[in-house]
Amino acid sequence: MSARKPSIVISGWPAVGKTTIAGELAREFGLTPYNGGDILKMLAKEKGYSVATSKSDWWDTPEAKKFMAERKRDPSFDKRVDKKLGQILKEESAVITSYTLPWLVSDGRIIKFWLKGSDLNRAKRMANRDNISVKEAERIVKFRDSQNIRIYKNLYGFTFGQDLSVFDYSLNTDRLSLDALVEIAKLIVRRQVGQ
Repeated sequence: MSARKPSIVISGWPAVGKTTIAGELAREFGLTPYNGGDILKMLAKEKGYSVATSKSDWWDTPEAKKFMAERKRDPSFDKRVDKKLGQILKEESAVITSYTLPWLVSDGRIIKFWLKGSDLNRAKRMANRDNISVKEAERIVKFRDSQNIRIYKNLYGFTFGQDLSVFDYSLNTDRLSLDALVEIAKLIVRRQVGQ
């Protein structure tokens, strides 16, 4: 029986390229991809929120904003997501994008990446992805950043984006294209697992 493959957890600010890089790493290394936001959206659907949208990013819809208001009052949503993702890491090898998991799990088999990028470049990526103006995307990026900092400080006591000592690698998405960063991330994982 072969040794279990390591898992990969990717965190970083909104619209920094987490999902793109995670998807490519999952394909390359035969890992199952999971997204903390998708599990949170699943919980919203269970609560009766409509998660269908013609927009590519549900989180910017009025329905999502109503859910976020409920989420603000009830921290159990986030804790349930984090518990589920932690369980996934115990049971299988996966690539997970999560804002919080790197601070919550400690396991030598997990390779943790932090992705950083400027507000403007993240806004440009979001504008292109969601077909909105860069100005609107900048507003959304700033709002999401402040929400992440507040929510995770209240829930877990850490300041999102500050103490990066929990990460094995940090990649600046302003410096290179996402395609180049994907290749760098693949090389890192190959070298770390001895492939």
